[in-house]
Amino acid sequence: MTKRAIISDIHGNLEALKAVLEHIRGQGVTEIFCLGDIIGYGPNPCECLDLVIKHTAVCILGNHDQGALFDPEGFNSGAERAIFWTRSQLENGTGDRDATDLRWDFLGALPRVHRDGNWLYVHGSARNPVNEYVFPEDIYNQKKMDKLFGLITLGCFQGHTHVPGVFTESRNFVSPEETSYVYHVTDQKFMINVGSVGQPRDGDNRSCYVVQEDHQVTFHRVDYDRDVTANKIYNIPDLDNFLGDRIKQGR
Repeated sequence: MTKRAIISDIHGNLEALKAVLEHIRGQGVTEIFCLGDIIGYGPNPCECLDLVIKHTAVCILGNHDQGALFDPEGFNSGAERAIFWTRSQLENGTGDRDATDLRWDFLGALPRVHRDGNWLYVHGSARNPVNEYVFPEDIYNQKKMDKLFGLITLGCFQGHTHVPGVFTESRNFVSPEETSYVYHVTDQKFMINVGSVGQPRDGDNRSCYVVQEDHQVTFHRVDYDRDVTANKIYNIPDLDNFLGDRIKQGR
Protein backbone atom coordinates (compact mmCIF):
# COMPACT_ATOMS: atom_id res chain seq x y z
CA MET A 1 0.00 0.00 0.00
CA THR A 2 1.00 3.62 -0.22
CA LYS A 3 2.58 5.25 2.81
CA ARG A 4 -0.27 7.08 4.51
CA ALA A 5 -0.29 9.69 7.28
CA ILE A 6 -3.38 9.68 9.48
CA ILE A 7 -4.25 12.78 11.49
CA SER A 8 -7.25 13.53 13.71
CA ASP A 9 -8.78 15.98 16.17
CA ILE A 10 -7.16 19.19 14.94
CA HIS A 11 -9.77 21.30 16.73
CA GLY A 12 -8.99 24.63 15.09
CA ASN A 13 -5.37 24.59 16.27
CA LEU A 14 -3.52 26.12 13.31
CA GLU A 15 -0.04 26.14 14.85
CA ALA A 16 -0.27 22.41 15.63
CA LEU A 17 -1.66 21.54 12.19
CA LYS A 18 1.06 23.47 10.37
CA ALA A 19 3.77 21.79 12.46
CA VAL A 20 2.32 18.33 11.78
CA LEU A 21 1.95 18.94 8.02
CA GLU A 22 5.56 20.14 7.95
CA HIS A 23 6.66 16.98 9.81
CA ILE A 24 4.65 14.76 7.45
CA ARG A 25 6.48 16.30 4.49
CA GLY A 26 9.67 14.68 5.75
CA GLN A 27 8.19 11.18 6.07
CA GLY A 28 7.91 10.18 2.40
CA VAL A 29 4.13 10.00 2.74
CA THR A 30 2.02 9.86 -0.42
CA GLU A 31 -1.39 10.72 1.07
CA ILE A 32 -3.01 12.08 4.22
CA PHE A 33 -6.23 10.88 5.84
CA CYS A 34 -8.02 12.97 8.47
CA LEU A 35 -10.35 11.30 10.99
CA GLY A 36 -12.43 14.36 11.80
CA ASP A 37 -12.90 17.11 14.37
CA ILE A 38 -11.09 19.62 12.19
CA ILE A 39 -12.90 22.37 14.11
CA GLY A 40 -14.32 23.06 17.57
CA TYR A 41 -12.48 24.33 20.69
CA GLY A 42 -9.69 26.12 18.80
CA PRO A 43 -9.23 29.67 17.50
CA ASN A 44 -8.62 29.06 13.76
CA PRO A 45 -11.44 26.93 12.30
CA CYS A 46 -11.42 28.51 8.81
CA GLU A 47 -7.66 28.26 8.31
CA CYS A 48 -7.57 24.66 9.55
CA LEU A 49 -10.41 23.69 7.23
CA ASP A 50 -8.61 25.29 4.29
CA LEU A 51 -5.44 23.27 4.98
CA VAL A 52 -7.38 20.02 5.40
CA ILE A 53 -9.27 20.63 2.15
CA LYS A 54 -5.98 21.28 0.38
CA HIS A 55 -3.84 18.48 1.79
CA THR A 56 -6.01 15.45 2.62
CA ALA A 57 -7.09 12.64 0.29
CA VAL A 58 -9.82 11.43 2.66
CA CYS A 59 -11.55 13.16 5.56
CA ILE A 60 -14.11 11.70 7.97
CA LEU A 61 -16.91 13.50 9.83
CA GLY A 62 -16.20 14.16 13.52
CA ASN A 63 -18.73 15.06 16.21
CA HIS A 64 -17.57 18.70 16.35
CA ASP A 65 -17.76 19.00 12.56
CA GLN A 66 -21.28 17.62 12.81
CA GLY A 67 -22.05 20.01 15.70
CA ALA A 68 -21.10 23.00 13.57
CA LEU A 69 -23.28 21.76 10.71
CA PHE A 70 -26.36 20.87 12.76
CA ASP A 71 -26.76 21.20 16.51
CA PRO A 72 -24.28 20.12 19.14
CA GLU A 73 -25.67 17.10 20.97
CA GLY A 74 -24.31 16.03 24.33
CA PHE A 75 -21.72 18.83 24.43
CA ASN A 76 -20.82 20.45 27.76
CA SER A 77 -21.42 24.20 28.02
CA GLY A 78 -17.82 25.16 27.13
CA ALA A 79 -17.78 22.92 24.06
CA GLU A 80 -21.21 24.17 23.04
CA ARG A 81 -20.18 27.84 23.32
CA ALA A 82 -17.06 27.03 21.31
CA ILE A 83 -19.05 25.34 18.54
CA PHE A 84 -21.48 28.27 18.24
CA TRP A 85 -18.50 30.64 18.04
CA THR A 86 -16.92 28.33 15.44
CA ARG A 87 -20.11 28.37 13.40
CA SER A 88 -20.13 32.18 13.39
CA GLN A 89 -16.51 32.15 12.17
CA LEU A 90 -17.45 29.81 9.33
CA GLU A 91 -20.39 32.04 8.40
CA ASN A 92 -18.52 35.35 8.58
CA GLY A 93 -14.92 34.22 8.53
CA THR A 94 -11.85 34.87 6.46
CA GLY A 95 -11.90 34.94 2.67
CA ASP A 96 -14.57 35.60 0.09
CA ARG A 97 -18.00 34.04 -0.41
CA ASP A 98 -16.52 31.19 -2.49
CA ALA A 99 -14.13 30.25 0.31
CA THR A 100 -17.01 30.26 2.80
CA ASP A 101 -19.19 28.11 0.53
CA LEU A 102 -16.34 25.68 -0.10
CA ARG A 103 -15.84 25.11 3.63
CA TRP A 104 -19.54 24.44 4.27
CA ASP A 105 -19.80 22.18 1.20
CA PHE A 106 -16.74 20.23 2.34
CA LEU A 107 -18.13 19.74 5.86
CA GLY A 108 -21.55 18.80 4.52
CA ALA A 109 -20.12 16.08 2.27
CA LEU A 110 -17.90 14.37 4.87
CA PRO A 111 -18.55 10.61 5.15
CA ARG A 112 -18.95 8.90 8.51
CA VAL A 113 -16.82 5.92 7.49
CA HIS A 114 -14.09 5.12 4.98
CA ARG A 115 -13.08 1.58 4.05
CA ASP A 116 -9.98 0.50 2.17
CA GLY A 117 -9.63 -3.29 1.93
CA ASN A 118 -8.99 -4.61 5.46
CA TRP A 119 -8.81 -1.11 6.92
CA LEU A 120 -11.62 0.89 8.46
CA TYR A 121 -11.34 4.63 9.19
CA VAL A 122 -13.77 6.36 11.58
CA HIS A 123 -13.82 9.25 14.04
CA GLY A 124 -15.35 7.47 17.03
CA SER A 125 -15.74 3.71 16.68
CA ALA A 126 -16.70 0.98 14.23
CA ARG A 127 -20.10 0.74 15.93
CA ASN A 128 -20.91 4.44 16.17
CA PRO A 129 -18.54 6.24 13.79
CA VAL A 130 -19.20 9.82 14.91
CA ASN A 131 -19.92 9.70 18.64
CA GLU A 132 -18.74 6.57 20.47
CA TYR A 133 -15.63 6.89 22.62
CA VAL A 134 -13.30 3.92 23.02
CA PHE A 135 -11.14 4.56 26.10
CA PRO A 136 -8.11 2.53 27.22
CA GLU A 137 -10.07 1.20 30.22
CA ASP A 138 -12.70 -0.24 27.85
CA ILE A 139 -10.46 -3.30 27.45
CA TYR A 140 -12.19 -4.48 30.66
CA ASN A 141 -15.62 -4.15 29.04
CA GLN A 142 -15.85 -7.57 27.39
CA LYS A 143 -19.21 -6.95 25.70
CA LYS A 144 -18.14 -3.64 24.14
CA MET A 145 -14.83 -5.05 22.89
CA ASP A 146 -16.47 -8.16 21.42
CA LYS A 147 -18.93 -5.99 19.54
CA LEU A 148 -16.26 -3.60 18.22
CA PHE A 149 -13.83 -6.29 17.10
CA GLY A 150 -16.74 -8.17 15.47
CA LEU A 151 -17.18 -5.18 13.13
CA ILE A 152 -13.51 -5.03 12.07
CA THR A 153 -11.89 -7.08 9.28
CA LEU A 154 -8.33 -6.48 10.46
CA GLY A 155 -7.60 -2.89 11.50
CA CYS A 156 -9.61 0.15 12.52
CA PHE A 157 -8.15 3.66 12.80
CA GLN A 158 -9.98 6.13 15.02
CA GLY A 159 -9.65 9.35 17.05
CA HIS A 160 -12.16 11.15 19.31
CA THR A 161 -10.60 10.40 22.75
CA HIS A 162 -7.32 12.26 21.99
CA VAL A 163 -5.46 9.36 23.65
CA PRO A 164 -3.17 7.49 21.22
CA GLY A 165 -2.45 3.78 21.40
CA VAL A 166 -3.32 0.29 20.18
CA PHE A 167 -6.22 -1.91 21.27
CA THR A 168 -5.40 -5.55 20.49
CA GLU A 169 -7.81 -8.42 19.94
CA SER A 170 -6.29 -10.07 23.02
CA ARG A 171 -7.82 -7.19 25.05
CA ASN A 172 -4.73 -5.14 25.72
CA PHE A 173 -4.23 -1.41 25.33
CA VAL A 174 -0.66 -0.49 24.44
CA SER A 175 0.51 3.13 24.56
CA PRO A 176 2.88 4.45 21.85
CA GLU A 177 5.74 4.47 24.39
CA GLU A 178 5.18 0.78 25.18
CA THR A 179 5.55 -0.15 21.50
CA SER A 180 8.60 2.14 21.07
CA TYR A 181 6.27 4.14 18.77
CA VAL A 182 5.99 1.32 16.19
CA TYR A 183 3.17 -1.23 16.08
CA HIS A 184 3.84 -4.28 13.88
CA VAL A 185 0.73 -5.49 12.06
CA THR A 186 0.08 -9.26 12.26
CA ASP A 187 -3.08 -11.24 11.50
CA GLN A 188 -4.46 -10.22 14.91
CA LYS A 189 -7.20 -7.60 14.70
CA PHE A 190 -6.47 -4.19 16.19
CA MET A 191 -7.91 -0.72 16.73
CA ILE A 192 -5.49 2.18 16.67
CA ASN A 193 -6.26 5.56 18.14
CA VAL A 194 -4.08 7.96 16.19
CA GLY A 195 -4.12 10.64 18.92
CA SER A 196 -4.81 14.33 18.47
CA VAL A 197 -3.07 17.02 16.44
CA GLY A 198 -4.63 19.98 18.22
CA GLN A 199 -5.49 18.89 21.77
CA PRO A 200 -3.59 15.85 23.11
CA ARG A 201 -4.95 14.40 26.35
CA ASP A 202 -2.48 11.66 27.27
CA GLY A 203 -0.22 13.87 29.37
CA ASP A 204 2.12 14.62 26.44
CA ASN A 205 1.37 18.09 25.09
CA ARG A 206 2.97 17.48 21.70
CA SER A 207 0.78 16.81 18.66
CA CYS A 208 0.32 13.17 17.71
CA TYR A 209 -0.34 11.42 14.39
CA VAL A 210 0.52 8.07 12.76
CA VAL A 211 2.06 6.85 9.52
CA GLN A 212 0.50 3.65 8.19
CA GLU A 213 2.42 1.20 6.00
CA ASP A 214 1.70 -2.41 4.97
CA HIS A 215 3.07 -4.11 8.06
CA GLN A 216 3.58 -1.34 10.57
CA VAL A 217 2.07 1.78 12.04
CA THR A 218 4.39 4.44 13.46
CA PHE A 219 3.36 7.04 16.03
CA HIS A 220 4.91 10.51 15.74
CA ARG A 221 4.96 13.34 18.31
CA VAL A 222 5.49 16.87 17.03
CA ASP A 223 6.29 19.97 19.06
CA TYR A 224 4.83 23.39 18.24
CA ASP A 225 4.41 26.78 19.90
CA ARG A 226 1.49 26.08 22.23
CA ASP A 227 1.64 29.55 23.81
CA VAL A 228 0.64 31.17 20.52
CA THR A 229 -2.51 29.03 20.28
CA ALA A 230 -3.33 29.33 23.99
CA ASN A 231 -3.01 33.12 23.90
CA LYS A 232 -5.39 33.32 20.93
CA ILE A 233 -7.91 31.29 22.96
CA TYR A 234 -7.47 33.52 26.02
CA ASN A 235 -8.25 36.55 23.83
CA ILE A 236 -11.56 35.16 22.54
CA PRO A 237 -14.32 35.59 25.17
CA ASP A 238 -16.45 32.77 23.73
CA LEU A 239 -13.64 30.23 24.13
CA ASP A 240 -13.05 28.96 27.67
CA ASN A 241 -9.61 29.71 29.12
CA PHE A 242 -9.55 26.05 30.12
CA LEU A 243 -9.20 25.17 26.43
CA GLY A 244 -5.94 27.11 26.31
CA ASP A 245 -4.73 25.60 29.58
CA ARG A 246 -5.31 22.03 28.45
CA ILE A 247 -3.31 22.55 25.25
CA LYS A 248 -0.32 23.48 27.43
CA GLN A 249 -0.88 20.59 29.84
CA GLY A 250 -1.76 17.88 27.30
CA ARG A 251 -4.72 16.82 29.43
